[in-house]
Amino acid sequence: MSVGAAARPGRLAGARRDAALIGVGAVVLVLAALPVDATRVSSAEAEVFHAVNGVDLVPFVLVWPVMQLGNVVVVPASAVLAAVFRRWRLGAGLLLAGAGTYYAAKVVKAIVERGRPDGLLADVVIRGEAAAGRGFVSGHAAVVVALLATAWPWLGRRSRIAGAVVATAVCLARVHVAAHLPLDVVGGAALGLGVAGTVRLLLGRPH
Repeated sequence: MSVGAAARPGRLAGARRDAALIGVGAVVLVLAALPVDATRVSSAEAEVFHAVNGVDLVPFVLVWPVMQLGNVVVVPASAVLAAVFRRWRLGAGLLLAGAGTYYAAKVVKAIVERGRPDGLLADVVIRGEAAAGRGFVSGHAAVVVALLATAWPWLGRRSRIAGAVVATAVCLARVHVAAHLPLDVVGGAALGLGVAGTVRLLLGRPH
């Protein structure tokens, strides 16, 4: 059997996983958006929010830099890092996924009306500067998950674990500082997965 013939089943399996990623991201995004209301927050979501927002184990000075790993400026920085290691396709994928997710999040925010936690709940602890504008979805959560999911096929086991920990920390940090409600970060993560799956399907995987 030739190398090309042997590689085709692997590429097909990879394409199926990428398509599944798109489907899962789309379904979770819709499910997260359905309970969202412009004037109220469900008791279950409020309890989860207060459980994360009310804990003060880590100083804000340490939370802030972790949270910024979901900032859009990380997108070009990650692409440059990939280029340094001559991972050109990965670098292009990171740029596409990061920028695509950033703008897709703005589209979702324009469609789904929801404010920030301090405008919907009582006893909210705001850490740092209060967030403004619409809250669903979390752009930080979307971007960090999109970057991780795009890079996933290129990463080893330890890097995947570290990336998953970082992405989880960013999502929790956005709730902790009262920038978002729990469903905001769930929806953002789902959006990031969907965009990453699309980019991986278009650009392919590493050999």
